[in-house]
Amino acid sequence: MKKVLFMLIFMSVSTIAVLAQKQIKGKVKDDKAKPLPSVMVSLKDKEGSTLGFARTNEKGDFTINTDENGADLNLEFSILGFGKKTINLLDFAKTNEISLAESEINLKTVEVKNRPRLSSNGDTLNYKTSDFSDKQDRNIGDVLKKMPGIEVAENGKISYNGKNISNMYIDGDNLLEDKYGIGTKSIPHGAVDKVQVIEKDQPIKMLQKNNTSDDVALNLVIKDDAKLKVMGEVKAGLGAPDRFDGNVNAMLFNKKVKFLNNLKGNNIGIDPGLDLTSFNPLANDNTKPGNLLSAGAAGVPTLPQSRTLFNKAGQANLNNLFKFKNDLQLRANVSYLYDERKQVYNKFSETRLAGQTINYQENQDNFLNPQKLKGQFTLNGNTDGYYFNNALAVEYNPTRTNSNVFINGVGAFQSLKQDMFSLSNDLGYRKKLKSGNILHLSSSISRSSQPETLNIKPGLNEEILNNGTPYAALNQYLDLPTFYTNNFASMAFPKGNFVQNYRAGFLIQQQNLSTNLTKLQNNGSSELAAAGAINDLDWLRSRLYIENGYEYTTDKITATIRIPLSYNSISYDDANHNMDKSLNRFFVNPMVSFKYQTSPENYVNAAYSFRNNLGTIDDVFSGTVLRNYRSLFANNAPVSENSSHSFSGSFNFRKAIEMIFGNISLNYSTTNLNTISSSILTDNTQQRIVLPLANQARNFGLNSGLSKYLFALKSTVNAGFAYSHSQFQQLQNNQLLPFESDNFTYKAGIEAKLTKFMNFTYLGTFTNSKNKTAGTGISTNYQQLRQQSGLAVTMLKSVFLNFSAEHIFTQQSSQPDLKYLFADFNIRYKVLKLKTDLEFGITNLANVKQFEAINVTANSLTVGTYQIPGRVAMFRATFNY
Repeated sequence: MKKVLFMLIFMSVSTIAVLAQKQIKGKVKDDKAKPLPSVMVSLKDKEGSTLGFARTNEKGDFTINTDENGADLNLEFSILGFGKKTINLLDFAKTNEISLAESEINLKTVEVKNRPRLSSNGDTLNYKTSDFSDKQDRNIGDVLKKMPGIEVAENGKISYNGKNISNMYIDGDNLLEDKYGIGTKSIPHGAVDKVQVIEKDQPIKMLQKNNTSDDVALNLVIKDDAKLKVMGEVKAGLGAPDRFDGNVNAMLFNKKVKFLNNLKGNNIGIDPGLDLTSFNPLANDNTKPGNLLSAGAAGVPTLPQSRTLFNKAGQANLNNLFKFKNDLQLRANVSYLYDERKQVYNKFSETRLAGQTINYQENQDNFLNPQKLKGQFTLNGNTDGYYFNNALAVEYNPTRTNSNVFINGVGAFQSLKQDMFSLSNDLGYRKKLKSGNILHLSSSISRSSQPETLNIKPGLNEEILNNGTPYAALNQYLDLPTFYTNNFASMAFPKGNFVQNYRAGFLIQQQNLSTNLTKLQNNGSSELAAAGAINDLDWLRSRLYIENGYEYTTDKITATIRIPLSYNSISYDDANHNMDKSLNRFFVNPMVSFKYQTSPENYVNAAYSFRNNLGTIDDVFSGTVLRNYRSLFANNAPVSENSSHSFSGSFNFRKAIEMIFGNISLNYSTTNLNTISSSILTDNTQQRIVLPLANQARNFGLNSGLSKYLFALKSTVNAGFAYSHSQFQQLQNNQLLPFESDNFTYKAGIEAKLTKFMNFTYLGTFTNSKNKTAGTGISTNYQQLRQQSGLAVTMLKSVFLNFSAEHIFTQQSSQPDLKYLFADFNIRYKVLKLKTDLEFGITNLANVKQFEAINVTANSLTVGTYQIPGRVAMFRATFNY
């Protein structure tokens, strides 16, 4: 009977197809506009009876033949892993194109009640935010730290299974570009439905079919109800001694408009400029050195900045994205930072050489006033047929620094003025031709200047600069205007799993380094501080290049070969030093990479590259430049050249259902150089000159990490190990010293839910550094254990207590041990009816006001003592809307 019924149904469907008077055609895509094959498309009447059906092909196309007509007919689309969708036939006829949204698949065989779940769909892994969050969490950054496989560094940088993320999207849009720190701090975790990890991230739609990308990105999927309203918070806080903290932000994430705008200011040691950090800045060949002058030579203490910074800062950070169509959007990212900082420190330095030891003691009291204004405006079009992106950026960074400095008991006052300005435009255009080939055009152009002036009163080091006679002042002026452009055209020829790429282009960099170092005598006369202490160096660098690239992709294999060929020309001249030189080089810099998917969740990577590099204008100026109050720099060598071989390999594995992630990677490089930096050290100065001398540097590194969610303990545990070895040479006081350095780092941490109302966090990091100078017997050893822990307690559903502590233990050769303990306390009361949080907190309970840091290299020891803020008490009120 069943066979007869089946045959009757089959004959009926066949008859309808044969007698069809109407064809229903269409295309089905996912929410990334990628065609979906094997989607079941059913034609149904108003009672739900099936009148016809079809499956989409590899291009997402389908055809249903029917003689049915009427407004009551519906099309139903369904496929495993995507949400089912039903649409009226008349509405469908308007577009003939359907987009299906991904949905999680919960398999009964692995579903466990009341425990977090992960779902995987192709290269996308989905974390349900509510599975990892609790009442203590405020923003999505708090929740990301608890997700296995995801690591959030102290500066806000995010990595997944050992690899830094390339971008953080908000509902698929790149609102914040690479400066996503403001997003993790501001977006409420309750507004995020799930966090998606996108491996092989390729945002350009036309390149997604033959995708060889190795990038990893995060996508925050916003809840539907959160898309309909403006969200944000207003925070105001006052504290003692004389502290304030304020923050206002507003955000909206709907389909047409997205924005995240923020105003903040404080003097509690939190740097708002961290929100402007670009975690993966785009590399380019505009080898322009940063600011060349500085007011000091000491680094910052090895503590979180919030424990060390004396500041008064304010910032506006505006990020707005507008969609005109599905494929065209305009993004404006504008920010302004004003900051005032104070630094008070003293430093002792000891450098051991064969037969001599050089020491100096310095004290500095600095006042810094950095400002940063930046605007970037990006127009982006992204379809299967074309890709257009134009980014116009302007940046102005004025910085003023005043300081009192004492070197071995000799005092002076110095002021530094720096005004960096840059204007740039980057244009990229891709077009898919009728043949399926892809044309790519790119043009980058920029203009920048960076005038700097360092003034020191009275003049220092008179025995070197003024024949041993005291003098009134020392002035260093410097400017480096730079013009840069890089332009190319390329063509990609995809055929099945194989893509050929051919590129040709040119690069031009034009610079002029203008400097003079003058001294002011006590009688008011001015002259050059030393013979030849002036530069007027013209620099022109050009490159003509072509590149052949070949890419092969399958479900298991991704292989890439690139063979760039380039003709490089550098010419530079300075009449002050009778210098007129040029250099021409032809380079072949091949690169090979291979990725093999050993299983649906595990893969291995291997890569090799050979690269030739030429130096910059910073390597060839002959006139002496006072880089800081005790460092004189010059050069007496040709353009530096180096060639390097680099090898790398990695293995990444995961079991998403069991929530375990692991990775291990190796890298090795060897670099041959034709110049070396020679330093002449005394108790008061450092004179550096670049000399021609062949030398070699070698580096080896090993990194590994493991992350696991323990279901029974409702905890995420992490562990990691890193080892690095380096060999290089230094020329100090005419002694050629071979150095070796070995560094070991061990990490372990846990994010634990002890009870329903109590959470515990711990992170321990042990560092062991061994350095030696081969053949001299000079060696040093440095060890540090840093432990950070926190306890969060929820009381009465609306009261939250937080206790945190940080312990640092440092041990180093021939120095006493250093021990520091910092503790903080915070209590917060949530007024639900008013959507307001009231909180009181105390940082640095032990009132530690001085911190000592040790820096050890193979033959030097530096001990820095820094003044840091003591105990601070704050009361804050935060209104959420």
